[in-house]
Amino acid sequence: MTDRYRRAFAQALDQIKVAGEYRSFATLQRRAEGFPLADWITADGPRAIAMWCANDYLGMGRHPAVIGALEETARASGVGAGGTRNIAGTSAAIVELERELADLHGKESALVFTSGYVANQAGIATLARLLPDCLIISDSDNHNSMIAGVRGAGCEKAIFKHNDLADLEHILASAPRERAKLIVFESVYSMDGDVSPIHAVCDLAQRYDAMTYIDEVHAVGLYGARGGGYAEEVGAMDRLDIVQGTLGKAFGCLGGYIAGDAVMIDAVRSHAHGFIFTTAMPPPLAAAAAAAVRHLKASDDERALHRRRVAAVKSAIGALRLPMIANPTHIVPVIVGDARKCKAATDRLLATHGIYVQPINYPTVPRGGERLRLTPTPLHDQPLIDALAQALDETWTALDLPRVSGAAGLAAE
Repeated sequence: MTDRYRRAFAQALDQIKVAGEYRSFATLQRRAEGFPLADWITADGPRAIAMWCANDYLGMGRHPAVIGALEETARASGVGAGGTRNIAGTSAAIVELERELADLHGKESALVFTSGYVANQAGIATLARLLPDCLIISDSDNHNSMIAGVRGAGCEKAIFKHNDLADLEHILASAPRERAKLIVFESVYSMDGDVSPIHAVCDLAQRYDAMTYIDEVHAVGLYGARGGGYAEEVGAMDRLDIVQGTLGKAFGCLGGYIAGDAVMIDAVRSHAHGFIFTTAMPPPLAAAAAAAVRHLKASDDERALHRRRVAAVKSAIGALRLPMIANPTHIVPVIVGDARKCKAATDRLLATHGIYVQPINYPTVPRGGERLRLTPTPLHDQPLIDALAQALDETWTALDLPRVSGAAGLAAE
C-alpha cells in the first residue's frame, strides 16, 4: 500500500478523532459464573468490572440450559455448519429453531439468518424487490440495518417522521391503493427506549392495503406472556405481516430471523442473497438459541425480575437528577450531549469505578444527543445498582456535567 492510500485512511480516522467520535475497545472476558461481572484485560493484568451496557438483556448467554444445548450439539455435530444451507445442507438444529420462532410469533414459518443486521438488510430488500413497483415507507428513526435494506431494494422510498401517524397516513394516501406498499418500523427503539403505536400503524396499513414489517430485536424475549415481543404485549401479533427479530440480545446467542406467511418466507429463502450466499448458523448456536427461546416461552421469572431491576435503576438515576430520557421500556438513556465529555465520563466510570458502559456517539445518535445507554439485567442486584448510582454521581460532579431540576431526570429529545 502506497503513502497516498495510507494518508486517505489516516485522514478518515483523524476526522472522527477530532470530533471526539473515535471508538476504542476495551478487552473484556465475560464470566458465565458471576455475570454481569467481567474481567477487564489491561497491561497490568485482569481487573473485575461490572458490565452495564450489554444487550444480553436477561443473561441468557450464561444460562445452564443454553450452554448445555450448545455443548451437547457441538459434541454430536461438530462446531461449524460446513457451508451454506443450499450446499452443505440444513441442520436439524436450525429446522427446530425456525419451528420455535414461528410458534413464538404465531406465524406459519420463519427463516434464520447469521445476524439481525443481515435479516433486515436481506429481508427488507428482497421482500420489496419481489413486490412490483413497491413503495417502501420507513420510520425516520429506523436502525441502520433497516436503512440498508431499504436502500438495497432499489425501490422508491418515503420516510415518515418518527411515530407520526398523520405523516404516515399522508404518504399512504398519496400513493395509489393498488400500488404495493411496505411499512417498515420498529417496536422498541433502542436509543431513546420509546415504542411504536403498533395497532395504529396496522389500522393504517389495513385502510390503505399496505404490508407491515416490524423490527422486534429489542423486544423479543422481554415482552409478552411468552417473550414474543412488544407486539405480543399489546395483542397485535396477528396483525403484522412480517416480524424480524434477533437471537443475539434477550436470547443471549447469535443470529437473526424473519417470521411470517409460509409462501412469503419461502420466497425470501429462494431469492435473498444475504441468505443464499453465506455460511449457515452453526448447529451448536442454533440449538443454544432454540433452548433460550423455549425457556423464555415457559418462564416469566426473568422478565418479572428484569422489570424490577430496570425500575430500581431509573429511580436511582432520577434521584441524582441526571438527564435521563423517560420511557416505558428497559432502555435507560442518560444524556451527556457532547462526544468528548461522553467519552471522558465512560473512561472515568471504568478506570475509577469499575463500571463498564460505552459512549453512544454519532452516527448512532445525532450530534448533541451523545449519551450513556444503560441496560440493566435481572442479575444486576441492589448492591450493583447502588454502586452504579454512586459512580454516576461522582463522575457527574467530577466532570461538571449538567443535571436537571426536579426529583426525576428527563431530557428533551
